[in-house]
Amino acid sequence: MNIRTFRIGGIHPEENKLTDNAVTQVAALPKQAIFPLSQHIGAPAKAVVKKGDKVKVGTLIAEANGFVSAPVFSSVSGTVLKIDDVFDATGYRKPSIIISVEGDEWEESIDRSEKLETLADHPELTPEEIVERVKKAGVTGMGGAGFPTFIKLCPPPTAKAECVIINGVECEPYITSDYRLMIEHADEILVGLQLLMKAAKVDKGYIGIETNKPEAIRLLEEKTQGNPDIEIVPLAQKYPQGGEKQLVDAVIRRQVPAPPAIPVNVGAIVQNVGTAFAVYQAVMKNKPLFERYTTVTGKKISNPGNFLVRMGTPMTDLIEFCGGMPEGDNKVLAGGPMMGKALNTTDVPVCKGNNCVTVLSCDDAIRKEAQPCIRCAKCVSACPMGLEPYLLAVVSSAGNWEKAEQEDIVSCIECGSCQYTCPAHRHLLDNIRQGKSTVMGIIRSRNAK
Repeated sequence: MNIRTFRIGGIHPEENKLTDNAVTQVAALPKQAIFPLSQHIGAPAKAVVKKGDKVKVGTLIAEANGFVSAPVFSSVSGTVLKIDDVFDATGYRKPSIIISVEGDEWEESIDRSEKLETLADHPELTPEEIVERVKKAGVTGMGGAGFPTFIKLCPPPTAKAECVIINGVECEPYITSDYRLMIEHADEILVGLQLLMKAAKVDKGYIGIETNKPEAIRLLEEKTQGNPDIEIVPLAQKYPQGGEKQLVDAVIRRQVPAPPAIPVNVGAIVQNVGTAFAVYQAVMKNKPLFERYTTVTGKKISNPGNFLVRMGTPMTDLIEFCGGMPEGDNKVLAGGPMMGKALNTTDVPVCKGNNCVTVLSCDDAIRKEAQPCIRCAKCVSACPMGLEPYLLAVVSSAGNWEKAEQEDIVSCIECGSCQYTCPAHRHLLDNIRQGKSTVMGIIRSRNAK
């Protein structure tokens, strides 16, 4: 077996896949569902419902509001209570539609049958038709970034796609939702990949999977045997291999240049396995994106597991379903411990990009006191973007934005490898995030003039 990986930096955090053998359960419906209008990169969606309106599962409740935007669909049936500002996983209050749940009535246009639809069964599906269905269904990147999927399928004239790479890496230490999705819906993911390939007008597809998921590798290799167009690529366990630039390097041995370059500039379109599954459902089942696979985990959670969750479900409900919040002080993350965001309340809803809720006990979450830098350069060796994190952190804390831009701070993918590997426990990523955000704002202002 030829095992590949990316060439610059990377670390191997302690693995805690507590739920890899936990068969996915359907999460209970919430009493109230909360739908932020901004669940994607780009302009927030625009509400098309008002207080008192009745909705069904799959009803459009907010339309795309610009080219880089995506519609939002109700995951529940019931009555619109109000449109109000509500905290989401970013920690900011966002305009949201709040729906009181009543029953579970679905839009009749959604095909709820389990019959597998293949591309061969639907010769009428042109690349343009696939893109349009994906766009209308509100499909966005399901790995966390939330970029509208249809835009990736329409690269700029200066770039030519040569392949589609499906991200089945799941390199975060605790998350297993993508793994369970691959095990339980391999056929649909493969059809989703074929749809993405046809939409992008390419003949080659790859699925990259780390070797700690041997069952997924075996299953997908078995199902693609004899198909020269799709290759299953076993990858070494290395974080952050799920970053799209790192994945492109690992799978096709091409390195994506610094921003504004994106993977399609070197011929690759990268999509998460959850996105491939959502594309299948959108195109073949006329099902908008309103539910997703999500892991709920933590060493002290009584019954951690994987769940099919209706979007809008408060994370509090999921934690309660797993036995409730453990005793003592806990830190709750939307996402995994490496790139997840700490929550100030568990009442925030599951949205399109939320693949995990991680509950860390005080022992795992507490930070050690930062010490002076010992000039060991471990952060430099670990950085998968080839940056100098110690320097970026220093110039950011000093407010030297010109130097931060010169040192390419916008290339940082905020993976946390530098902070994880620092023996002095310096808060490198905290300072770099602040600096990157500030510098990107400066660049946007400069370009707007």
